Amino acid sequence: MKIVICLATQQLELLDDAGQVLNRYAVSTALKGAGELSGSYCTPRGRHVIRAKIGSGCPENTVFVRRRPTGEIYTPQMGEKFPQRDWILTRILWLSGCEVSYNRLGVCDTMRRYIYIHGTPDSEPVGVALSHGCIRMRNADLLSLFEAVPVGTVVEIVE
Repeated sequence: MKIVICLATQQLELLDDAGQVLNRYAVSTALKGAGELSGSYCTPRGRHVIRAKIGSGCPENTVFVRRRPTGEIYTPQMGEKFPQRDWILTRILWLSGCEVSYNRLGVCDTMRRYIYIHGTPDSEPVGVALSHGCIRMRNADLLSLFEAVPVGTVVEIVE
């Protein structure tokens, strides 16, 4: 099993071991485009793996801060109260780069940048680049993907 995220099309494809598309989802990657440097607010390219799956068993729209559930469930009223907040909801697939000096170690380390595939409020658009570096998904889509992939799944992020 493998995930391919295309920055140009803002789509995530889940592929089986033969390379056949099992599912395709709209995503939102970084507003600032592609880039690997820490602090760039860009989405890192290249080969990654899912390092950790976080949030199993939590309700849909669970709010996460620093990879931990806060005990809150996101509502539109919360979104209105904190309009600039980059909400991390429902589940987290934490990515780790595999390419030393490109997306692993030093100032280009995807894991140390805390790059995730995570849920976003239903009011936020997907299919358009707007994130702060992570890959945002609709919560229902993320729940489906989360159940389908194990830790260690390869994630290729391409332009």
